[in-house]
Amino acid sequence: MKNKKFDLLTTVEYGGCSAKLAPKELSELLSGIPLLKNANVLVDIESHDDAGVYKINDDMALVVTTDFFPPVCSDPFQFGQIAAANSLSDVYAMGGKPLLALNITMFPSQNIPLEVLKEILLGGQNKIDESGCFTMGGHTIDDAIPKYGLAVVGTVHPDKVVTNAGVKVGQKLILTKPLGTGIIIAAQRLELCEQSSYEAAIEQMMLLNDIGGDLMQKYKVTGATDVTGFGLMGHTMKMAEASGVTIKLDSKSFPLLPDVESLLEMGCVPGATFRNIDYCKENVLIKDSCSMSGKMICADAQTSGGLIMAVDAENVQLVLDELHLSGVHAQAAVVGEVVEQGEYFMELS
Repeated sequence: MKNKKFDLLTTVEYGGCSAKLAPKELSELLSGIPLLKNANVLVDIESHDDAGVYKINDDMALVVTTDFFPPVCSDPFQFGQIAAANSLSDVYAMGGKPLLALNITMFPSQNIPLEVLKEILLGGQNKIDESGCFTMGGHTIDDAIPKYGLAVVGTVHPDKVVTNAGVKVGQKLILTKPLGTGIIIAAQRLELCEQSSYEAAIEQMMLLNDIGGDLMQKYKVTGATDVTGFGLMGHTMKMAEASGVTIKLDSKSFPLLPDVESLLEMGCVPGATFRNIDYCKENVLIKDSCSMSGKMICADAQTSGGLIMAVDAENVQLVLDELHLSGVHAQAAVVGEVVEQGEYFMELS
């Protein structure tokens, strides 16, 4: 592992997607900002989707997104990989293919060796190259806490855009990556985490969502999102709200990273978890059958998490088989179902 002498986790209290502004505050803020409308804007900020989509012609639309955050791990090269994978994920979540990328970088040049910044950018480029995307440049400023991410432009057919408003009654919810990255990174910072569990979380965060994106197009999935800072609970709730349905999640079916439940039993609960629960409390019914750990895992802020996709019942096993056979999504699982809209947008059992 490179640059062992400098631990990026020492620069932050909240890293990765846990550093996002609280979702409740963000929603209130954005509601007061008017947006111009245009017939070519197929998806904008109103639906709280993963990215914006602009129609160029009958055969092509652009997917536009940006994401950046403070360090979520110790190693700068791995941080670059994770931040880039997370940024690219929003394009895959919309059913698109990444095309162009710009680096967004903040770095304290007087306090951390510039070699660390180089390693961050090399890590990011590693994932950009893997995606088939092209780096067009970027922007760097001097800042007290290092931050890195990308602005990404992708392409998608205008008739094949996947949104969080495309979920339909009768579909099943498939989650492609295990949960628990927020809990494990918090435990790593507190020196409570087994090295093998930490490495498993790093591997999942570095993993692109390209396979899931391809499968969504193959099986004509219309409703999906990626699971990041608002947790499975927050992102699924927004899917249900945008689609006018109720989503039932079964916490006992959640795929988990190693040691997540034991870390929760030790009291390792990141602060972002409680912010996510507060954001969802009016629209989510948490049933008595749901354990406290299930509730906390569902609200755990993920960094570069998996796709949560609504799949037609007849295609569920086909999608699962392809995910498992890919060799990188062995824990992909059905975690819920879609029913007619009830009193709550989401039910957690």
